[in-house]
Amino acid sequence: MTNALAISQLGAIKKLGRLAASSVMLLAASASFSVLSDEAVREENNTLHEPFSALLSEHVKTIDSGASTQVDYKEFKQNSNRLTEYLNALAKVEKGTFERWDKADQLAFLINAYNAYTIDLILTEYPEIDSIRDLGGFFSSPWKKEIAPLLGKTHTLDEIEHELIRGQRKNTKGYNEPRIHFAVNCASIGCPALREEAYVGEKLDSQLDAQTKRFLADTSRNRMDGNTLKLSKIFDWYGEDFENNAGRESESWQGANNVNTETLSQFLLLYKDALNLSEPQVSTLEQENAEIEFLDYDWALNDTQ
Repeated sequence: MTNALAISQLGAIKKLGRLAASSVMLLAASASFSVLSDEAVREENNTLHEPFSALLSEHVKTIDSGASTQVDYKEFKQNSNRLTEYLNALAKVEKGTFERWDKADQLAFLINAYNAYTIDLILTEYPEIDSIRDLGGFFSSPWKKEIAPLLGKTHTLDEIEHELIRGQRKNTKGYNEPRIHFAVNCASIGCPALREEAYVGEKLDSQLDAQTKRFLADTSRNRMDGNTLKLSKIFDWYGEDFENNAGRESESWQGANNVNTETLSQFLLLYKDALNLSEPQVSTLEQENAEIEFLDYDWALNDTQ
């Protein structure tokens, strides 16, 4: 009886061991599948934006030693079918699919959508316009036209930027990312440069950082003279995005911790090298003693000359 019991217990232990080993293998396989799935999703997102990236590389021209860019809208218009195909691909992305993406992929998608639909809007009347504001009227705005079918609804450019990206509506959280203001492009000379490639989630943090440095290094738009900061109107219009953003409720994403600042001066100090600040100027910003002057904004079309 004792031997039989021992043999029975030994068999049970071996069975449990096999079950445990199977469970470990299943967990490992599940984890591996999850990693592969994440990589597959990221690759699919990169592929989604490749057509737009190709168009930008062909039709966006670098000027002022890399400080800014111009857009060859004439050539863009000749390739408008390719832009339409890209916009159609964006429109096919379902909201449920979008919500399962990594936050960086979501934000890259929305920035690209804003920029692509802005170009598409310009092309509707080009070359008969000198500014994007010519597409509006006394009682209308080009940014309030319903032109962008995305995520199950037709959006305006304002809705993409201020609601979906910045989270300025009650039921939207946004991404708490002030650097988007150097990525979304309003087709104007006063805007930060339209990047010569599409944004993608895996590179988004470095792309936004590069765009920020590029814009702040452009002395025609931002500079510090003595103790006076002479800044783009962007910092006036969207000052709240650069201030008190450390504790703001938002959708977290990989780059958000890089720019958690309480004041505009703190944000600018993150890019003191791009602004070419002297030690006394750095000290002035650290003590929050700088005077601020906002420069006029040039709404002329950022067309190639």
